[in-house]
Amino acid sequence: MVQRLSAEFLGTFWLVFGGCGSAIFAASVANVGIGWLGVSLAFGLTVLTMAYAVGHISGGHFNPAVSLGLMLAGKFEGKDLIPYWIAQVLGGIVAALVLYIMVSGGPEFEGVGGFASNGYGAASPGGYSMAAALVAEIVLTAFFIFIILGATSRGAPPGFAPIAIGLALTLIHLVSIPITNTSVNPARSTGMALFADAPALAQLWLFWVAPLIGGALGGLLWKAVADDD
Repeated sequence: MVQRLSAEFLGTFWLVFGGCGSAIFAASVANVGIGWLGVSLAFGLTVLTMAYAVGHISGGHFNPAVSLGLMLAGKFEGKDLIPYWIAQVLGGIVAALVLYIMVSGGPEFEGVGGFASNGYGAASPGGYSMAAALVAEIVLTAFFIFIILGATSRGAPPGFAPIAIGLALTLIHLVSIPITNTSVNPARSTGMALFADAPALAQLWLFWVAPLIGGALGGLLWKAVADDD
C-alpha cells in the first residue's frame, strides 16, 4: 500500500505540476506562448507519461473522481478509496506549493492571480455560469471515467491504454478550458485553489461535487453497458 500511495502522490503531483505549470509559465508568453491547445496537450501528456511510469503500481488514478468511478464499476476496492484520495490531494497541494515558490521568484512578481485555478462566473475564463460549469464538469468527467474503463478492459488492445486516456484528457481540456479552466479532478482543483488570489476556494465545492458525480456516473454507466471483466 505504501508503494501504491506513493505512486498516486507522484502521479498527481506530476499532473498538477506539468499541466498547471504549463498554463502558468508558458500559455501566454509573448509570440511563443503555447495557448490553450498547448496546455491541453500538457495535461494529456502528464497522465500518459505517469500512467506508463507507475500505472502498474497503483492503477494510475491520480484523481479522486477516477478512484470513485473505478470503485463503483467494481474495478477498485472501496477500503482503499480514502487513502487514495488523501495521497492524490496531497500530491496536488505539494505540486501547487512548488509552483507557487517558482512563480513568486519571478522578476516582476506581484501576486499569483488566478494561478490556473478553476472557477465559474467571473472566475471562468469565458465568463460561463455556475450551471454551465456544473454540467461541463459532470459530463466530461463521466466520459473520462468511461474511456478509462474501456481502455483498460480485458478486450482492449494491450499497452495502449495510457495513450487513449491521455488523449481523452487533452480533448476534455480543449472543450472546457474556456468554461472552468478544466478540473475533472478535485485534487488538481484543491491544490491550486489554496494558493490562488482569485475566489477559487469559495468555488472549490463545485470542483469536488461535479467531478465526483461525473465519476460515479461514468463508473455506473460502464458497469451497465459493458461489464465484461
